[in-house]
Amino acid sequence: MTTEYSGGGDPRRSLELMWGVQERPKRGPKPRLTVDGIVRTAIGVADAEGLDALSMRRIADDLGVATMSIYTYVPGKAELIDVMLDRVLGELTPPDGVPGGWRPRLEHIARDNWALYHRHPWLLQIVAARPPMGPNMIAKYEYELRAVEGVGLTDLEMDAVVALVNGFAESAARVSVNAVEAERRSGMTDEQWWRATAPLLEKLMDPADYPIGSRVGTAAGQEYNAMIAPGRAFEFGLRRVLDGIEVLIASR
Repeated sequence: MTTEYSGGGDPRRSLELMWGVQERPKRGPKPRLTVDGIVRTAIGVADAEGLDALSMRRIADDLGVATMSIYTYVPGKAELIDVMLDRVLGELTPPDGVPGGWRPRLEHIARDNWALYHRHPWLLQIVAARPPMGPNMIAKYEYELRAVEGVGLTDLEMDAVVALVNGFAESAARVSVNAVEAERRSGMTDEQWWRATAPLLEKLMDPADYPIGSRVGTAAGQEYNAMIAPGRAFEFGLRRVLDGIEVLIASR
């Protein structure tokens, strides 16, 4: 899969598109396209086939227009990806109404992000080294910080806590999404893959040489009926992350 980098195009044009600052074409008939329509189509392509399938020509074909007409609204794929990223972040829901304090609110944030990555797996193909500062991304950062406002953390610690929760959700979702993709590409479930490889592996590997790995791996394999259990790993890891944050907050 291709890796894309946010902020790879004209940052000014990306900002204008994300914030709705755009000029209408000055000549010709009434426009039949909109930036919103182009972005929705692009997200649909990426959801179904990944970013590798995304191109200005493909979007134009799906919309039934000439490729050059797309460039009237969006200057290129790099800027389009910035807008797509900010647009899907608008699907996330603020945790403000979640009762119980900071911990349930951070848990909501992690679960919401986990679900978003599964709805839009192509997000995991984007490296947000230069995050597009669109309205949804900025709003997301604001309400995530509100989740830990007033609990005794410094501003830098609040920023670090939000980054930790988001980073964990992204990392865990990547393992889960990759597992689904591996099954799709191979046409084999984990159970089928194990049945195919286990007989030969048993001949090649002596469990006595790897006593701990053999014992633990066998227990995990029997429990998960697979190499890994991404959902269970997410639940376990999220609890440990929140436990660690709780120790930090309690120390204040």
